[in-house]
Amino acid sequence: MKKVIILGGGVAGMSAAHELIERGFAVEVYEANHIAGGKARSMDVTEGLQEGQKPLPGEHGFRFFPGFYKHVTDTMRRIPYKNNRRGVLDNLVNATRTQIASLGKPSHISLSQFPKGFSDFKTIIERLFSYKSMGLTEDDMAFFASRLWKLATSCPERRLAEYEGVSWWDFIEADGRSEAYQMYLAVGLTRTLVAAKAKEISIRTGGNILLQLIFDIITWGKGSDRLLNGPTNDVWIDPWLAYLTQKGVQYHLDSRIEKIHCDGQRITGIDIKQAGKQITVTGDYYIAALPVEVMEKLLNPEMEKADPRLAYLHQLADSVSWMNGIQYYLTEDIKLVHGHTIYMDSPWALTSVSQPQFWHDYDLSKCADGKVSGILSVDISDWFNAENSTIGKAAKDCTPEEIMRETWEQMKLSLNVEGEEILKDEYIHSWFLDPDIITPNDNRIHETINLEPLLINKKNTWKLRPEAITNIPNLFLAADYVRTNTDLATMEGANEAARRAVNGIITTEGLWQMRKCQIWALEEPSFLAPWRMNDKERFDKGLPWNGMPYGLDFVTDFRDKYFPAFTLY
Repeated sequence: MKKVIILGGGVAGMSAAHELIERGFAVEVYEANHIAGGKARSMDVTEGLQEGQKPLPGEHGFRFFPGFYKHVTDTMRRIPYKNNRRGVLDNLVNATRTQIASLGKPSHISLSQFPKGFSDFKTIIERLFSYKSMGLTEDDMAFFASRLWKLATSCPERRLAEYEGVSWWDFIEADGRSEAYQMYLAVGLTRTLVAAKAKEISIRTGGNILLQLIFDIITWGKGSDRLLNGPTNDVWIDPWLAYLTQKGVQYHLDSRIEKIHCDGQRITGIDIKQAGKQITVTGDYYIAALPVEVMEKLLNPEMEKADPRLAYLHQLADSVSWMNGIQYYLTEDIKLVHGHTIYMDSPWALTSVSQPQFWHDYDLSKCADGKVSGILSVDISDWFNAENSTIGKAAKDCTPEEIMRETWEQMKLSLNVEGEEILKDEYIHSWFLDPDIITPNDNRIHETINLEPLLINKKNTWKLRPEAITNIPNLFLAADYVRTNTDLATMEGANEAARRAVNGIITTEGLWQMRKCQIWALEEPSFLAPWRMNDKERFDKGLPWNGMPYGLDFVTDFRDKYFPAFTLY
């Protein structure tokens, strides 16, 4: 039985362990934190608890499962949970609405799923005529739609060759257009969803994901937004860990990777600081499921000599930003909307969700002093912008108390409008800031640091990203910076990368009879296929995109060329 050592016990590491243990490998996982799950973990909030009180749930940031996810949801289906027919996957709940909130203006509500009844259609009609109140013009909307059409009808080869090096800002031609266009459709869409900057993120990545979210909404039976029905570890990570350990995975917490030993050809061992003690572990294969900023520090000359492509990780590690959460525990349950609220022009790029409406079996009254009725979970996606914040400071320059107060104030400025007071200061029972945010204390550090930043897919960085299979024959990579079809730093991307790493081990071992992990491509509507195929022909000839809607002549020519046996009567 071959032994695989997995460095990192987040979604990527646990996904790799899941696939390996079900195929008969011996698996050991080493996770630096004292809680399983990596950035996806939730944790107990114990500060201020009295003896006998149940902790409140805290998160690194709220979980978001778009409808186009296939890899991580396939794994969730295979994690037993109580009497659920589809395991942990049945713990996902569809959100039906998205709220777009703006400073000092009424909010706008849009659908997050295909319309299922009169109320959904009513929402669509109302939304069609609300863009003007946001300051957007008919010309803005028509032009933006034309940009999305261009992206949707471009072939994959053109997207990689031409669009990888183009920013979202430039692709949608934000320069010269209205201020509202720049704020909502350029800056707002990118920074609130993936903590990216519109002038830096690749349109190939950002545009592809936006298209997937749109396709989710317009597809019957799908939706663009799903959430867990309880705290992440309660309804996903802990059942997953229990399943893995029951199958034989050895999962070690409080185990920080110190050094990777390489003889210039193969990995020979890993130094780990485990519960304060130094140990060295060895295996037949090694999977590095670590964030890029951690992995690049573990590289050494021997590894880079064995696989020179690994040296690109030093450059790639500069493409990280911050996206971390804060939870407000409230004495009143404020639902806001059945889904996420995006504070489109908030200085700190906020997104929130009211959790209890999705946590039907979680009794908050049994937590802490029993006075908590609501949880507003907020992600802060821009920690470096001080402009227009009420205290004139960027989040990274604030104390935890200031972060809490300023985030609350920014939400109030977008929600408490036209005389309606939705958020009241007296509702705040307590709060919890992601402990990955470390602020200066006792002169130990001089500036705020983030222990777990997020990779941002900037333009022209695809060439820096490695494959899961390295040139070191017993080293494989499983992390969200690895090249994947998902192409975004997400749980989905991490799971896909893990599958690719496991497939690499299966191939290296020569286990041709063993079933490989399934890999899915991003799906796009079949009705767009004629335009994409036409664009592929043009691309191969060195011609530019020209995919505006065609008439019957094009449809007939396409039929005669690709489906000559099919005749339309």
